[in-house]
Amino acid sequence: MSCPHTESDRPLPPGASAKVHREDCTQCFDSIDDLEGLNVCLSCFNGGCVGERNHAEAHYKLSNHHLVLNIKRTKKAIVERDEPPQKMSKLAIKAESDDDRFDIKKAVFCYGCNGKELDTTSGPLAKAVEGVMAAMSSSRQTEVKAWEEELTACEHTLCLEQDVKKNLEAQNLAHCTSCDLKENLWLCLQCGNLGCGRAQFGGVGGNGHGLSHYEDFNHPVAVKLGSITPEGTADIYCYKCNDERIDPELASHLAYWGINIAEREKTEKSLTEMQIEQNLKWEFSMTTEDGQELKPVFGKGLTGLKNLGNSCYLNSILQCLFSLPIFQKRYYEDVQDKPLECLNPAEDLETQLRKLADGLISGRYSKPDSSIVSSHSSAEIPHQKGLAPSMFKSLIGKGHAEFSTMRQQDAFELLLHLFKLITRSSHNATLQDPVAAFKFAMEQRLQCLSCKKVSYKTDIQDNITVPVPARRIKQASEDMEVDATGGTEIGAKKDVFEPVTIKECLDIFTEEEILEYTCKACGSKAGAKKHSKFKTFPEILAVNCRRFEIINWVPTKLDVPVVVGDTPFSLDAYVSKGLQPDEEELPKDALEVKPKQSFNPDADSMLSLQEMGFPANRCIKALYHTGNSNSEDAMNWLFSHMEDPDIDEPLKLDDASSGPQVDPEQIEMLGAMGFTAAQSKKALAQTEGNMERAVEWLFSHPDDMGEEDSSSAATESAPQEAGPGDIPGNSNLPAKFQLDSIVCHKGGSIHAGHYVAFVRKDLGAGDKDAWVLFNDEKVVKALDVKEMKKFAYVYFFKRT
Repeated sequence: MSCPHTESDRPLPPGASAKVHREDCTQCFDSIDDLEGLNVCLSCFNGGCVGERNHAEAHYKLSNHHLVLNIKRTKKAIVERDEPPQKMSKLAIKAESDDDRFDIKKAVFCYGCNGKELDTTSGPLAKAVEGVMAAMSSSRQTEVKAWEEELTACEHTLCLEQDVKKNLEAQNLAHCTSCDLKENLWLCLQCGNLGCGRAQFGGVGGNGHGLSHYEDFNHPVAVKLGSITPEGTADIYCYKCNDERIDPELASHLAYWGINIAEREKTEKSLTEMQIEQNLKWEFSMTTEDGQELKPVFGKGLTGLKNLGNSCYLNSILQCLFSLPIFQKRYYEDVQDKPLECLNPAEDLETQLRKLADGLISGRYSKPDSSIVSSHSSAEIPHQKGLAPSMFKSLIGKGHAEFSTMRQQDAFELLLHLFKLITRSSHNATLQDPVAAFKFAMEQRLQCLSCKKVSYKTDIQDNITVPVPARRIKQASEDMEVDATGGTEIGAKKDVFEPVTIKECLDIFTEEEILEYTCKACGSKAGAKKHSKFKTFPEILAVNCRRFEIINWVPTKLDVPVVVGDTPFSLDAYVSKGLQPDEEELPKDALEVKPKQSFNPDADSMLSLQEMGFPANRCIKALYHTGNSNSEDAMNWLFSHMEDPDIDEPLKLDDASSGPQVDPEQIEMLGAMGFTAAQSKKALAQTEGNMERAVEWLFSHPDDMGEEDSSSAATESAPQEAGPGDIPGNSNLPAKFQLDSIVCHKGGSIHAGHYVAFVRKDLGAGDKDAWVLFNDEKVVKALDVKEMKKFAYVYFFKRT
């Protein structure tokens, strides 16, 4: 007798855009590699574990979706072969399929028929099963994006005009026209010149003759010959934009020089492949000073996270957060008997946070990778497989211009983004917002230099960014390692700086500064002095140390050592005293700024257009006239209005007189430093158009994304003014804090290189105050964290 639910549920293969969760459970990290396998719902393609927790059955009871596909995967034994491997004649980028590496068993069951196994040899079930197995899994979708950069065309590729047509003979494509290099060759699409590229990560040679050709003849667009595929993909570089691009007309541009793209073969790694290889090779030292490898540790709270390509910034922050008791209690300990009822767990933040907490804290997944066998002849120590946080990353990045991509990101910016998302999510009296433990009040004191009257303002914050003074040691430098992403070269020297203490950084953070100020009490323009100190203290203090210096208008990371001790230290000296009896207050509106109306171009679209080479004024006009919707519409508008006589004049609005007057050239200069138009406008408005002060303001307000059109869209991570009786934190003294964890960064830029976390842990057996290094899936006991503490990027201090 056939199952009636095959008719009622009508299983269909997943569509091209459907997310198929067929590798791990959406509510825990149990997977198809476990003994019982994974059940994939044939109605909504949710993945549920079948073991002790049985999230698959819970999903059935909630959704009434009867049919599931059970998938079990076991690794194939490696067969030793006597014959030598096939010789490689070209670089073949071929991904192993699951069938190559695993034995996979499939079966369909019906919960509505008491778990009866169904025949899948024909009919709609057979097509549904085939579709599920052929579909790209949700985690694989994320991994595939990890190997791709989101590239766009620019005006130089779109408007390319080629010189006199000719057929390039094979001998003319054999080596660089200026030297004998036969690889890393770049063809100028404008004139057909062949020049070698710059030296690249991994020992790829290059003398930069392609760049020299651009500097001599101003031909900006080139294609890397060895990267061209018959499908029409290739590395395109625009020297004028100084970035990778795409060329929608690549086939015709190559045909112009007699090159048939259908006959090309990919023989070299692409730039993206080399960047990823470099990212994965970034290593913090995993050995002791005497060369012994640090031994991995396993157990509760000692589970690693896989690097999804460029996700070490995420992994490091998550390890620090879930090592804190407040996060452990909120998402693990207090929810053991409170199962969630959610039809789409992969899209629910609460579910994904609980999944992460269970994975990182329980210790269920903290075990050596059984596929790696250590031996006397191998120095490799078996580490963990690590958990892949792909669902969580996809969820928190949704709709975000940066975190939705697979590029490396700033770990501190991610922390602030997570704070916003967690605070916005649902909490109640028993399951409170864990970010509340980070919140505190800073009190700002402003005093007129003329009449001496004062004003106090309270801001609510969940972090502080402290400046780090840079004092170079004369005639001292160190050899710098190869850093392809950061742009440094072999043999380059880096400056050596005097160490500073965390106390000195806090002293500078809370010291008085002189402001330009017109007093509303006495009318004097003599200015005012201002400082901010703690009104209350949080349970957990997150500190970002700003080790940057503006060199030729480029923010450059400096390796300034910050000395932080292991023992608790006091912050009592940084407490605000509040209004004193002998002080007279300024009028209450002394610090208020009346809102100004102006057109605020979409920051992401603005950045995309400027990266294409369009001047700031043109970008603003284009976005204004296309409804501020997206960069593509704006670009089309620009191409159709290139000849407008006023195309380069600033945008004029009817109410422009009431809006802030910001110099577009200054916005463009700040944009070149990596700041968005919204951030630049706000910084210039806050500093009365002073460029140097605007740069300082931007670095001291890294969490402020600039002005928004709607007050509801204002950046929530920026300090918020507190109302009466709405002050978080604790003002009791003494206020002593001890370092609990750090996020460290290696590389020339926070948007490149590699992040790891060091966390203070109780490892038991007399080792109650140990430091553990979380380097993605590698989790080891760190024997000497002293040097790492000096160069950390984010510090988490716990109140004692």
